[in-house]
Amino acid sequence: MSPEKDKVTRMIVLGPKAQLSQSELVGKLHMLELPLTIKSTCYGAVVHGEKEDVMEAVNQIRKLDPSNIFTKDRGFPPGDPRRCRAKRGAAREGFHQLEKEYELLEYVCDALENPEAVTLEEPEKITPDEFKKIAQECEK
Repeated sequence: MSPEKDKVTRMIVLGPKAQLSQSELVGKLHMLELPLTIKSTCYGAVVHGEKEDVMEAVNQIRKLDPSNIFTKDRGFPPGDPRRCRAKRGAAREGFHQLEKEYELLEYVCDALENPEAVTLEEPEKITPDEFKKIAQECEK
């Protein structure tokens, strides 16, 4: 077994349209029988272990609902006293960021399920004199 510093932790976040619940997600992760620490969370799960095992779990789980299961790195393992809500007595750092990201996931899910071609127009450049004129108008 490798030292803790060689292990990684990833969050698995279920989108609002996900076809499985947090408890089903955790059950499926356990059924993979990989040597991982798995923690159920309000947004999905946290998995911790050797990088290869964690990524295998992520890849297998994402196959269940690719447009609605998301992952991201987490810098600390489950239960780490520096981030554990039970030890800190408040929402862990980063939770509010995750809340904001979650609000956008429905749009990401829709875009993944219904991709559309997008064209972007290059903005026109303006001269320094035009920029000065705009800045002067804004000062008024």
